Amino acid sequence: MLTKAGIQRLRSLREKKHREELGLFVVEGEKVVAELLAAKFPFTEIYATAAWTGAKTLQISAAEMTRASHFPAPSSVLAVGKISREPLPAGALDQGLTLALDGVQDAGNVGTLLRVADWFGLDRVLLSPECADVFSQKVINASMGSFARVRLHTASLAPALAGTKAPVLGCDLAGDDVHNLPALKHAVIVIGSEGQGLSPAVKARVTRLVTISRFGRAESLNAGVAAAIVCDNLRRARG
Repeated sequence: MLTKAGIQRLRSLREKKHREELGLFVVEGEKVVAELLAAKFPFTEIYATAAWTGAKTLQISAAEMTRASHFPAPSSVLAVGKISREPLPAGALDQGLTLALDGVQDAGNVGTLLRVADWFGLDRVLLSPECADVFSQKVINASMGSFARVRLHTASLAPALAGTKAPVLGCDLAGDDVHNLPALKHAVIVIGSEGQGLSPAVKARVTRLVTISRFGRAESLNAGVAAAIVCDNLRRARG
């Protein structure tokens, strides 16, 4: 059974400061836990009621799950994993395709961008410290399992991009049509924040601004949609 302290610990992981203090994060829900298990993510703890037929480290009652749950309607499973951040190796951005997120603060958008990187087989995703916490439940849910398959790094973008040999493509309404891009084996694709776009420091490191041709009246595209179109064009150009 779960102790009162154990339940409090699980509930505390809803907040970033407690996740950082404990070095742990939590995900809840049959679908997301099953996706991460299928991706071989090494959970350290899996709490589940009798309704969950998958792997578990401790079976608990429905009442205990209700007290530990982060949701108004508890699921049958809740899993805990260790927070692990892989440093960005020197020269990594010079090789392959990188998706860089510059202050993308909406958790749903960050999760969707991980899915985009996974779908197009990008080599890594680089997140600035201002982005939504990649270990939050909302980001992980929106990634649909891609959280466990994509190589993730967090670093200040401007210094990381300094001296990068690969072209750095910044998504911006004033850029060149992305459909005219040449085939690129190596590139960094930078997506700016929802409200501000590319930050000045990062924009100064961009070697080419790109945009997606607009035929209607929409003011802008969602970050995930824009990234997917740019990635699709890069992949098609490479053949």
